[in-house]
Order: sequence, then structure tokens, then C-alpha cells
Amino acid sequence: MKKKKRKKKSHTIFIMLALLAVFLLIKQVITNTSENTVPQVKPDPYANVKKYTPLIQDELGKYHLQKYTAVLIALMQQESKGRGGDPMQASESIGLAPNSIHDPKKSIEHGIKHFHRTVVYGNRKKVDFKTIIQAYNMGTGYIDYVASHGGRHSEKLAKDFSMIQVKKKPDLYTCGGDKNNFRYPYCYGDFTYSTKVAQNIQALASSLPAAAKRKTGESF
Repeated sequence: MKKKKRKKKSHTIFIMLALLAVFLLIKQVITNTSENTVPQVKPDPYANVKKYTPLIQDELGKYHLQKYTAVLIALMQQESKGRGGDPMQASESIGLAPNSIHDPKKSIEHGIKHFHRTVVYGNRKKVDFKTIIQAYNMGTGYIDYVASHGGRHSEKLAKDFSMIQVKKKPDLYTCGGDKNNFRYPYCYGDFTYSTKVAQNIQALASSLPAAAKRKTGESF
């Protein structure tokens, strides 16, 4: 009986050692595979907007505003991420319904024309550059509002202006009836727009061509 127990014990030890050897072999194979694997390159989230850089620069050149190239790329990223036929979301700036423009070149043309208008008017009213960026989203009426409230943009002023517009057309500016929308009840425009564009500019800064990374001439 003792011999059988000893044999059984030896057999168990042998199985455990074999399993350990298999485990160590698998671990080594996994380690070697990981070391030899080529790192995955993450897709560039700004790739769609960057392809429009030459068109944006050319259009800005018509107004001698090439220094704002990075700003316009950041604006497009915020508006559409470079997708669709109206990547600058410029349809409403010419009195049309959203996404009425179906040609990216036309979108850039009208978007930059709208931007030029906000820059000229903002400078005349002596507001800060954040106000000018916010006005791309909220219209030049926001420039007037900020000019009469100290001349410097803030999210509070953007909310106040948004609420004024909501009260004028409460059935239109409803955030689609979604009370969980972060903008609700400030459903006219996006009161965080200027901040988001500034963040896009920072994120783009390390990867844009040198010509597109010129200083905007204004401070965020």
C-alpha cells in the first residue's frame, strides 16, 4: 500500500511540473510575440481637416488673413471634423438651412467670408479674440452684446446672450427637446465654442505644417 501511495504522489508531482513547464513556455511565447509586434499607430483625428489646409490658406489670402490658418482649421474641426459637403457649416451664415451647401470649396469660401466679417466687426467694436471666435458660432450680435458688457468673452456672457435668443424663439431653440443636452436651456449656439476651438488649436499645433502654425496674432 505504501508503494502505491508513493507512486501516486510521484505521478502527481510529475503532472504539476509538466503543467508548470507548459505555462512557462506559453508565457515566453507571448512575451516574444509582444516584443516583436509593431506598435499600432493611432489614426489622426484631425486628418480630415488637415487635407483642406491649402484651400483654407488660399481663401484666407483673399482677405490677407493667412495668419489665421490654424484658427480656421480648428474651427472646421469643431464644426464638422472635416466631414460632409459643408465642413465649415457655413450654410446658415448666408441665410440657408443647415447643410444646404454640398461643396466643401463653397463651404470654405462662405465660412471664411463669415470669419472675415466677424474679425473686422470685432476689431471695430474692440472686443477680445475669444469673442470673435464665439461670434462665428453665435453671430455678430454676440459681438455687440460683449462690447456692451466689458468687451471680453466669458461663458457666462455667452449663456446670457444665448438665453436672450432662446426667449425670442422658444419653439426653435430647444436642444431638440433633450434636457440632458449639456447646452440646455442655453440652446442657441454653443456657449463653450470658443474654449473648444482654443483646445483644437493646441492639439493641432504639434502636427500642422510650419506655414499653418504661424501665430494667430491674437491671444486665447
